[in-house]
Amino acid sequence: MTAMLINRYFGSKEQLLAEVVAETMAAPSIITPEILSSPECGERLAAALVENTEAGSSPLDGFLIMLQSTSSKRAARISREQTEKHHQRALAAALDGDLGPQRAALVLSLIAGFQVMRQMIGLSALTKAHPQALAKILGQIFQQLIEGDC
Repeated sequence: MTAMLINRYFGSKEQLLAEVVAETMAAPSIITPEILSSPECGERLAAALVENTEAGSSPLDGFLIMLQSTSSKRAARISREQTEKHHQRALAAALDGDLGPQRAALVLSLIAGFQVMRQMIGLSALTKAHPQALAKILGQIFQQLIEGDC
């Protein structure tokens, strides 16, 4: 019965997943237009990431869906397509210089890795660190990728 309803309204389970992933990316909490248009984009991006991953906070829905998608080739493809269509495209469009899509993908990789290590694995060097210290280190890395001084 559930499969029939899914097929009726979405066409397939894959299309339902694509809709859910796209919806989670529609209102970003880290890669926002305000942050991307800021002259201190790297610093603000880092501060938002550190704030969103502080102790006791729940991982973002879109991040959890992406992480769980890695066990299925079809789900991973959908997650990749939606990430490229939304977050990577928005971030790359905000970058000047060469290798914009690659630099944007590296920023996304750092965000995902930080979320895993701080929020899910609980690496003590990240969970016990002062938030401003983490944001300062990350901000410098993000800013270098954003400016394209690679």
